[in-house]
Amino acid sequence: MAALADAGRHLSKAKEFLAAAAVSYESGLYNAATADAVVCGIHCKDAICLVVTGRSAAGEAHQMAVAELDRSGPVGAGLSSTLNRLLRMKTKSQYSAESIGAGDAAKAVGWAERMLAAAEAVAAGR
Repeated sequence: MAALADAGRHLSKAKEFLAAAAVSYESGLYNAATADAVVCGIHCKDAICLVVTGRSAAGEAHQMAVAELDRSGPVGAGLSSTLNRLLRMKTKSQYSAESIGAGDAAKAVGWAERMLAAAEAVAAGR
């Protein structure tokens, strides 16, 4: 039961970060939009894994997060490449001197939207 409650909290955070990503994108703040989209995707991964498997690992090892999502069932396996694409943008959007352009930010926001829709569907089905 705690896992489902935690999944709901992760979904709430995912929605918040996606909303922030959209506002940032519309304001021309492409690094912030991408960074928020990445965080949205991570929360979606957590929500899906919690609903499907009852657990979700936390940590900085991004490839482990992708693998965990991939193992969480058909929906997670279908989204693991999307999460991987988002995570590959994390360093550039958050730490690098190089900036994210409008096109890449739009892709990141779209991928986060896809992940949130899937996470919501998984949660609704349980």
